[in-house]
Amino acid sequence: MRTDQTFNTGIEELVLAVSLELAAATWKVALHDGRREQPAVHTVAEPQAAARLQAVLDLIERHKETWSLPAGARTVVSYEAGQDAFWICRALQARGIECYVVDPASIPVERHKRRAKTDRLDAIKLVINLRAWLRGERDRMHVVHVPSPQDEASRQLMRDRGELQKEVLQHRDRIRKLLATLGCWDEVGHKAFAGRLASNEVKCHDGAPLPPELRERLLRECERLALAEQQLATLEKTRQVSVPAPARKRSDDLARLKGIGEVGASRLALELFWREFSNRRQVGACVGLVPQPYDSGESHVDQGISKQGNRRVRALLIEMAWSWLRYQPGSALTQWFNQRTQGTGPNRRARRIAIVAVARRLAIALWRYLKDGVIPEGAQLKSA
Repeated sequence: MRTDQTFNTGIEELVLAVSLELAAATWKVALHDGRREQPAVHTVAEPQAAARLQAVLDLIERHKETWSLPAGARTVVSYEAGQDAFWICRALQARGIECYVVDPASIPVERHKRRAKTDRLDAIKLVINLRAWLRGERDRMHVVHVPSPQDEASRQLMRDRGELQKEVLQHRDRIRKLLATLGCWDEVGHKAFAGRLASNEVKCHDGAPLPPELRERLLRECERLALAEQQLATLEKTRQVSVPAPARKRSDDLARLKGIGEVGASRLALELFWREFSNRRQVGACVGLVPQPYDSGESHVDQGISKQGNRRVRALLIEMAWSWLRYQPGSALTQWFNQRTQGTGPNRRARRIAIVAVARRLAIALWRYLKDGVIPEGAQLKSA
């Protein structure tokens, strides 16, 4: 896919830039060929996704003809990343149209106290930034890396597992709190609790039976809890088989290291290391663990980490960093952490700040381990 422009004859390449401002009911489409002052803006409101996409393609062809553009003129489409994900990008690329998905937070905006914001203005702003980006002004917007359909679909395995675990805990906690209102401190996590509840063996604090309304609600909660537990157990049995072979190999390699479990390794393989990184800075920026300084004039402030990218991976890496300190005491990362926190005493804030740096260094070390086979310095592998 082309991302640059050539100027062999000293004349700028003719490009039809198109931006899409997506909404549930309508799409705003802005088109600009660089030869007029203002872009053309249209609205497409077809109720079906395929028909709405075809309406965009018809607009592109119609403006090529109206503006006397060559039939083979380069067409570039962009839209902001959101709930529509990447299906539009894949559909356009399948039709031979260049398409980019843009990080919405990377688009510069006016800093006035109040500014006008409409879908039309956003579409115009996006198409102007797209033309500037194609000319080489890379600070106008940042392009999101589009995963393959298989990589995107494989993420649902671990994400669904996390949601099911959360749902199980929510049901158990809700049952426990409802019983606590009557002074019943029964063990709701035991599998026999639903049977005891159905046979009226669960009593209030004074031995009185539960109110019928509360008992019926608890029975419904137990049914939902049993369903969530059954789905979670089924997913656990089929999870390893469902993971694609390349991701399974990455997961197995990560799980060989002490301090990294099977679930954490699978999450990293599916959520982070499906991407190809060029250097360690890209790894740190992708997980949002890089520092964001504020250095302007006399102001020198550390704003903390950027918190960009995948929040699930970022939270996982923090947990994994604590586990790494426990199970890899002889590694260089653990020794670095101990040296930085030595003498802080009960200062937990200093340890929490240092563990973020350990998480970033751990992500980079694991990337090098998968890419080049370099085991993190001082780290130990699990016994066969």
